[in-house]
Amino acid sequence: MGQIVIVAYKPKPGKQEALKQLMKTHLPRLQQEGLVTDRQSIMMEAADGTIIEVFEWLSADAIATAHHNPVVQQMWGEYAEVCDYLPLNTLAEAGNMFATFSPFN
Repeated sequence: MGQIVIVAYKPKPGKQEALKQLMKTHLPRLQQEGLVTDRQSIMMEAADGTIIEVFEWLSADAIATAHHNPVVQQMWGEYAEVCDYLPLNTLAEAGNMFATFSPFN
C-alpha cells in the first residue's frame, strides 16, 4: 500500500533557485528506482520560500529501501547542500484553518 508524505524543504541562503531545479528531478529519480507510485507530486511554495511537496512512496518497504539505495543517497546529499528539512508545523501557513500556498509546478 502506498505511503503519502508531505515534506517541507527550506532553501539555504542563496540556494532557492538550485533547490527549485533539484525539485524538478526529485520524483523522476525516485520513479527510476521503482520507489514511488505513478501519482503526480504536488509542489507548492510558502511565503518564506519553503517548498512543500506531497508525493506517494510505493510502500513502507520502498521508504526503507531508499535509505540503502546509492542513487537516492546521492540525491539526498544534493538536497543537503541546498536546503534543510522543516516540520510542517513551523510554517506560518500551518497555523491557518486552510493552509494556503502558492503553486510551484
